[in-house]
Amino acid sequence: MSPSAQGPAALADAPKRPASPFALFVAFSLLALQGFGGVLAVAQRELVDRRGWLSREAFIELYSIAQMLPGPNVVNLSLMIGDRYFGWRGALAAITGMLLAPFLIVIALAASHERLAEFPAVAGALRGMGAVAAGLILAMAVKMLGTLRGNLLGPWLCALLGLGALVAIAVFRLPLAWIVIGLGVLGWGLARWRIAILDARAARPEDAS
Repeated sequence: MSPSAQGPAALADAPKRPASPFALFVAFSLLALQGFGGVLAVAQRELVDRRGWLSREAFIELYSIAQMLPGPNVVNLSLMIGDRYFGWRGALAAITGMLLAPFLIVIALAASHERLAEFPAVAGALRGMGAVAAGLILAMAVKMLGTLRGNLLGPWLCALLGLGALVAIAVFRLPLAWIVIGLGVLGWGLARWRIAILDARAARPEDAS
């Protein structure tokens, strides 16, 4: 899939772009090495805040698509960003950077796990990394709240959909696939409803004339 054939926002909104497929490889390697307990918050900071390859709106758009596809979200995200800028070469560079370093580290840790697990300091460090990852994800969510102002549904409907997802996961513990499909269809229906309202309002002056 060529970059020009893909979705609307990411290229148009991004103030910068990666210099080469190798730059993608390096960026996603560093991203993967920082992703203790989850890569989403690190991806937003690295790709949006630090490198400026995507706007926050474009990042949310791509990540939403990545969630709808099978497979790990961040792997899907790396493939889409790589393909968007450099086609299949960029996709290959991004996913290689995303997977190579963690793969080698996991192999090394698996070989020495029995010896390392005996040290309380190691177990404490891993628990601490999980707490930091949770804090990073919360901080990213707060940063992303500003993008809801320009959303077609408006901040209140978006907040209700987000609250519905939170309740479905935390309270009812529904399968993620059901939540994505159910709230996704609901969000699509609400968006179509809003578009119909806006089109009707735009057509009124013409009818009156």
